[in-house]
Amino acid sequence: MTKKLLFFDIDGTLVDHDKKIPESTKEAIAELKKEGHEVVIATGRGPFMLKPVSEALQIESYVSFNGSYVVYNGEVIYSHPIDAKRLLELAQITITNKHPLVYMTPDGMRSNSLQTAYAEAADEPLKLRLPPLEPDYHIGKEIYQCLLYCKEEDEGYYKTNFSEFGYNRWHRYGSDILPPGGSKAKGIQALIERTGVNHQDIYAFGDGLNDLEMLQYVHHSVAMGNSPDVVKKTARYVTKDVAEDGIRYGLKMLGLLGD
Repeated sequence: MTKKLLFFDIDGTLVDHDKKIPESTKEAIAELKKEGHEVVIATGRGPFMLKPVSEALQIESYVSFNGSYVVYNGEVIYSHPIDAKRLLELAQITITNKHPLVYMTPDGMRSNSLQTAYAEAADEPLKLRLPPLEPDYHIGKEIYQCLLYCKEEDEGYYKTNFSEFGYNRWHRYGSDILPPGGSKAKGIQALIERTGVNHQDIYAFGDGLNDLEMLQYVHHSVAMGNSPDVVKKTARYVTKDVAEDGIRYGLKMLGLLGD
């Protein structure tokens, strides 16, 4: 079989609703690699948040920060940070508006203001600890993604005044802010160029709104059964829920795994 390049989102795709990797998923990924296929993580998470999943599945390549920071077999092959001047302007306004902003680097993340109910409510379902307060964390560092905590109706202000940024809302109180043109599709493009794999041999599995560009871009797109309808309608195929062995079922459906 011709070598395939497969991209997998993490939350709701590789890990279930309890933030655990199903045994069937571990086995399926191992089988793909044994067959000579390349497996890549494609996530909104930063590299510092990937270790439990990457080590459990022995994956060394990833598209992180929704495409802004790409690593292939341990080597950084693409990076696209947020403009430092515009980030400073954004940070000052978020403090005035009392909308916490979290700066993210490959090594960690910090908040620019005291936590509010918005941040606490947004992070609770994702089982994340809120980052420590360090308003000047972004100074002298390359920031690849920010988390903006505000209500959806307040986000319009930022989209109007910082229209060059990308916005991915993942909770009623939380959004990712990306550098211009940032998306998982952009990161995948960089990896395809590096590996030389034919576009018809590219596959992607996802479940969230930040997976839409990725699912539109790849030739074989698969939405998890737990995805919102808009994601299912975007993907070429729909598999079962992540908790119902959705990864294995989807790979069998595509003919990449046997019984």
